[in-house]
Amino acid sequence: MKINIPQSLNGQDIMRRANYGLLHNGSFGRRMGSYDYPRFHVYLDRGVINLHLDQKKASYEGSSAHNGEYDGDLVEREIERISGIIESMLTSTRVADKPREDTEEKKGFWGSLFG
Repeated sequence: MKINIPQSLNGQDIMRRANYGLLHNGSFGRRMGSYDYPRFHVYLDRGVINLHLDQKKASYEGSSAHNGEYDGDLVEREIERISGIIESMLTSTRVADKPREDTEEKKGFWGSLFG
């Protein structure tokens, strides 16, 4: 399944916030338990998060074929979780960019004592 990355956000930052680790091939993975598999596997490609669930390691040496699930309940829930993280990041970005209305002139330590 795929999620579009908003232009104001960085895909790698989203993956880090979602607890994904960088894999040897430049993609990202998140284990579902204490073993390497099953795991969620993500490729970032031109502003798109491409997610699937790897059930097990490739069956034979030199192959990239695997038991990957590109839809289903687990994948949909993970997509919703990542979408929520993206929305949270967008909200915090908007709040940080918004000017403060309650700005008071700061006096500093001496100014507050003698001010």
